[in-house]
Amino acid sequence: MNEVVKHTILVFGALFPIVNPLGGTPIFLSLTRENTSAERARLSRRVGWNSFVLLVGSLLVGTHILSFFGISLPVVQVGGGLIVISTGWTMLNWKVDEESNEAMRQRARQHDIMQQAFYPLTLPLTVGPGSISVAITLGANLPRHTGANVTAILASVAGALVTALTVWLCYGFSERLAKLIGETGMGVIMRLSSFLLVCIGVQIVWNGVSALVKTMPGPSL
Repeated sequence: MNEVVKHTILVFGALFPIVNPLGGTPIFLSLTRENTSAERARLSRRVGWNSFVLLVGSLLVGTHILSFFGISLPVVQVGGGLIVISTGWTMLNWKVDEESNEAMRQRARQHDIMQQAFYPLTLPLTVGPGSISVAITLGANLPRHTGANVTAILASVAGALVTALTVWLCYGFSERLAKLIGETGMGVIMRLSSFLLVCIGVQIVWNGVSALVKTMPGPSL
């Protein structure tokens, strides 16, 4: 039991800073500004569940999936980082006006709000390429002998569950946080979070590119 607790804390400690549900709360709120409180609560639960599934899948079978398709982890970082940059840049240049609000309302009427729970709210904004890379790396280092492997799997699932619960709680209370900070404060935080999202995306791409460059053959003598 002691080993399970230690490994759970290890997994949670590695995942929580990069998932960063506290930092993602203003972004979640800005992307769901046209939804009601009840719809936002449903979305927060669904995003939490989606995050749990993605993290557990990355922990347990991520390396096998990448190996099956012949995809390296640096390639995932480059592709995912570009998506994060695109999303952050779009939000950074977001302009709120009546025309855009009306367009969003029309889209909300035509599509189920749960369609946005996975993309973009879960992937890439909550569990992005950085989180997936960390989860895959943790999964690749799980002990392979039977007894320790079962313990490590249970602890990994528990760590992912605790991380997903923090996502649900932070997103679920996003509206109260907005009332506490105020519209101007949330606007400032949203812009800063969007800028940081772009920077995170650039860093993820750079990590992937750096790893790919190291695998290139050197000049022949």
